[in-house]
Amino acid sequence: MAAIIPCHYCVSLSPKWFNSNSSHSRRLSYPLRGLRGFNARCSSQPSNHSEVQNNHNGKPFSFKKCAISIALAVGLITGVPTFGWPTYAQVANPVLSDLSVLISGPPIKDPGALLRYALPIDNKAIREVQKPLEDITESLKIAGVKALDSVERNVRQASRVLKQGKTLIVSGLAESKKEHGVELLSKLEAGIDELELIVQDRNRDAVAPKQKELLQYVGGVEEDMVDGFPFDVPEEYQNMPLLKGRAAVDMKVKIKDNPNLEECVFHIVLDGYNAPVTSGNFVDLVQRHFYDGMEIQRADGFVVQTGDPEGPAEGFIDPSTEKTRTIPLEITVSGEKAPVYGATLEELGLYKAQTKLPFNAFGTMAMARDEFEDNSASSQIFWLLKESELTPSNANILDGRYAVFGYVTENEDYLADLKVGDVIESIQVVSGLDNLVNPSYKIAG
Repeated sequence: MAAIIPCHYCVSLSPKWFNSNSSHSRRLSYPLRGLRGFNARCSSQPSNHSEVQNNHNGKPFSFKKCAISIALAVGLITGVPTFGWPTYAQVANPVLSDLSVLISGPPIKDPGALLRYALPIDNKAIREVQKPLEDITESLKIAGVKALDSVERNVRQASRVLKQGKTLIVSGLAESKKEHGVELLSKLEAGIDELELIVQDRNRDAVAPKQKELLQYVGGVEEDMVDGFPFDVPEEYQNMPLLKGRAAVDMKVKIKDNPNLEECVFHIVLDGYNAPVTSGNFVDLVQRHFYDGMEIQRADGFVVQTGDPEGPAEGFIDPSTEKTRTIPLEITVSGEKAPVYGATLEELGLYKAQTKLPFNAFGTMAMARDEFEDNSASSQIFWLLKESELTPSNANILDGRYAVFGYVTENEDYLADLKVGDVIESIQVVSGLDNLVNPSYKIAG
């Protein structure tokens, strides 16, 4: 049935039912499952009440939530996401008068950088090395030889702060990982010297590959600063499959009807530090080969989505219970050590909060769920493909509403080439499987 979202600040909006060329269109909303259609019942007269009722579940519904829901639903159904009001909507007073609650600072869009900054560490010295190395990406956008002049300044800064802060960096390494961390630091120092020579030789083409290598060393050092798992998962979720750390998977997809691309392997990093339940659920399903042979079920230029099994079930049926296994909504707020569970940041009133894992990067990976049930995610996953008026970086109304748990870090650009019907040949865990706790696939055999 249609989702009915009441609001007293705009005229009636009644888009048609959303149609998809996928057989799963009745099951998957855009990008989530469960939103079958949309009908906003509104009048042009302002209400005297600060809240109205959500007819779907009877919960109080604030004007700010109403505005966000309308923008989200209209964008999802039309296929052209829009943040703001359609030309035929009349607004007596702005429902979202303060958009600054959704916007803060320049966004970080690189998936590797997002993963580095999401690590539960507090070591200023290594961050001061990381920043100028990441800034090389912007320097390379400068035309002509001036780009290398800017890169040279970045490299010199990284070299200087590494020498000045090396003692502090080493002191921040976890004792059990110190030997490995020191080894990576040595490689980082040597690599920075090599990059200086590359710049001096004016070999622009060699800069980006070396930068990528150095940032991998930086990320490795930062991971070696994490000592154990940073928090206790709530008791009610402790027996679920949990990823206590990070893991990486390779997803091999067979591409149909594309003479230029027959298959592609996407490398995905999963962040169990900030989403242990969500990541653990996914890794457990991967080990069950749940996704192997499954088709891409939605690919519309905004998201790529899969994970809906054949048959009436909309998620993974746990053989031990013969019921759909669902997981709670899990979101970590920047500055907090542990995620919040079972509620959106909007529902918690945290409108200004930034998430540790935002929808900033092309290839952001998240769980699909029923629009009106926070704890309904099971097996359906989606990747965000692009920014839009609905999902601008750092002003993103998907952040805090859906659980991000990883990023595609290699070949992410090819996600845009996927189509409905392309087949996931396999997903394999290539690192971090030892971080999976309570794996149900082993119990099942």
